[in-house]
Amino acid sequence: MEKLKILLAKGRIYESVYQLLSDAGISIHLPDRTYFPSTNQEDLAFQVVKPQITSLLLANDKADVGFSGKDWVYENCTQDDVEEIMDLGFDPVRIVAAIPESRDFDALLKSNVTIATEYQTLSKKWVDDKKINGTIFRTWGTSEGFVQDKDDSIAQILIDNTSTGSSLKANRLKIVDTLMESSTRMYASKKAMNNPEKKQKIMELKMLFESVLNARSRVMLEMNCSEKNFDALIKGSPAMKSPTVSPLFGGNGYAVKIAVKKSDVPTLLPKLQSLGATDIVEYELRKVIL
Repeated sequence: MEKLKILLAKGRIYESVYQLLSDAGISIHLPDRTYFPSTNQEDLAFQVVKPQITSLLLANDKADVGFSGKDWVYENCTQDDVEEIMDLGFDPVRIVAAIPESRDFDALLKSNVTIATEYQTLSKKWVDDKKINGTIFRTWGTSEGFVQDKDDSIAQILIDNTSTGSSLKANRLKIVDTLMESSTRMYASKKAMNNPEKKQKIMELKMLFESVLNARSRVMLEMNCSEKNFDALIKGSPAMKSPTVSPLFGGNGYAVKIAVKKSDVPTLLPKLQSLGATDIVEYELRKVIL
């Protein structure tokens, strides 16, 4: 089989995807000043590119799979030319419009404004939809400094991505609109998805990634209980399917295993103890296939 060509985005996305691959059992090593990581998988080939161009390369069949923020897929107008395989949920952000805190948005729109942004396509659509009289000024990287609360500010509106809004607040900017929400997604080229062998491999990768992400949100609880408390404990115990139960040596009760959400553990442990569970042990899971 021809190797599956996978694009890894530089920067924050790379770190998240690198850890996902590692947890799935796929190791990669990127030597200094190179863009082609080595891997322990003979049927995979990786290349590191800028996140802004990942979807463009997939749309033009230059690779089979890539990881990109949804915002850049829409910025590149490639949403109909690539196939979204899964939302990994990494690095969730909002693409927002922001103005100086002391300014009134409605009053600002009555004048001819300049919008500072990296997102040319998304900004133009927003300007057209809002019927704003303004021009778009392209920035590269940090853009907050272009929008200030003074008459000679380079721009009056900022369109940028934000996760917590702390950077905007630090620069005395307030959010006035949300253009879209984005997160890191796994995408594939249409050509690869039309190739049966490549499609099978892509869906196998999806299954692996889903199993890792499922495991990250769950833990396994093991406990013992007496025969007297068994029915009450089972009825009061959540589980993905049903608990795993085995008799204890000597017939003194049962050993019970349940896989539960991590977020449920703080309230669940006291409840299990009150239901008669003893010797409770919690441990991490590596993969969970539902």
